[in-house]
Amino acid sequence: MLRTLGARRFEDLLQAVPDAVRVRDLSIPETASELELCRELEEIGRANRNTKQILSFLGAGSYEHFIPAALPQLLARNEFYTAYTPYQPEASQGTLQAIFEYQSLISELTALPVANASHYDGGTSLAEAALAGLRHTERRKVLVARSVHPHYRGVLRTYLEAADSAVEEFGFEKDGRFQREEFKKLLTGEVGAVIFQTPNFLGVVEDLEDVAEKVHAVGALLIIVSNPLSLGVLRAPGEWGADLAVGEGQVLGLPMNFGGPYLGFFSATKELVRRIPGRLVGMTKDRQGRRAFVLTLQAREQHIRRERAASNICTNEGLCALAASIYLTLVGKKGISEIGELNLDRARYLREAISRLKGFKVDQSVPVFNEFVVNSEKPFSEIESRLLAQGILPGAGLSRFYPEMKSAFLVCATETKSKADLDRFVRGLSEC
Repeated sequence: MLRTLGARRFEDLLQAVPDAVRVRDLSIPETASELELCRELEEIGRANRNTKQILSFLGAGSYEHFIPAALPQLLARNEFYTAYTPYQPEASQGTLQAIFEYQSLISELTALPVANASHYDGGTSLAEAALAGLRHTERRKVLVARSVHPHYRGVLRTYLEAADSAVEEFGFEKDGRFQREEFKKLLTGEVGAVIFQTPNFLGVVEDLEDVAEKVHAVGALLIIVSNPLSLGVLRAPGEWGADLAVGEGQVLGLPMNFGGPYLGFFSATKELVRRIPGRLVGMTKDRQGRRAFVLTLQAREQHIRRERAASNICTNEGLCALAASIYLTLVGKKGISEIGELNLDRARYLREAISRLKGFKVDQSVPVFNEFVVNSEKPFSEIESRLLAQGILPGAGLSRFYPEMKSAFLVCATETKSKADLDRFVRGLSEC
């Protein structure tokens, strides 16, 4: 096999993997029993640190939230845990109903009438939404706010490069809000889709009051990326006039999981129903008049000619979507609002406390949901090192995403943080 691939040894196949993330040597003996091997790997695994061992204020797209104890118990039931593709509806009514319930919940959250069965993650759902927008408008350019999650924008560029389409970005002000004048200047008749995120990557809740009107005036579609947990207290994408709503559903009952698996949600207006990629479950009636669920409008490469498919992704995050459905059902409408209010409260308290510290600056003029930018006189690496020694992860440094924000970092406070936790973090910062 190696000869066929033109490689002399297995390591040659790993050349594309960056050195910084490649494990050179696990120091595992070539001959070891299963028991010995398990012990060795467990020892290596102890180097990982999770939020049970450290007080974390890390957000930036992956968030620590409370997960009701009933959720993992229900999710682990065999009929859900082992279920696969529901191609035979007569044998898959339970799975199909679960997906339909998920779609209905996402539709209600985003205030848009149609939702699909999910994508791999938020970045994938955004890229698929952009492609759907370009197909619908028959244009080749996407306009995206620079305050949209950097990883999402990276996935978007990868997708659109392969589709021979262009991505153009507009910036944000010092307070984190998008630059309106630059946006207006770049919004031309060549643009097929415009992408905003609110709350954006910097934590700022954007005011999109007149955006949909301007976007639709040039014949483009509006795509809004949102945190679904914020929609219990903030305006939904559909209420802003969005044509498509996408984002990361990890906050709906999924652990941080060192980065995955996650859940990309996707919803749209009824006019775009045939542009929606991935799976779509519909409710109908069988020959006896009983309620039944089926896969519908399957514009995918498995069912039609590949070049005419809405998407070449042929699976969805079914178990993750079920977790989100269980979470939303357990907490209910009132619970979603209460959790959102707790996130607003924690961020407000922490932002005000940090703003009083010497050597740190926080802009309190803009609304935020559960994270915000802190500017420091000292390098973030120094602050991070000192606080990690105290068992505190202070957040995410922003210079890796925005070079001009050299000493700034993003701090997140969710409902999992008590007043004592917040005060401990503030004390730690004051000693830096």
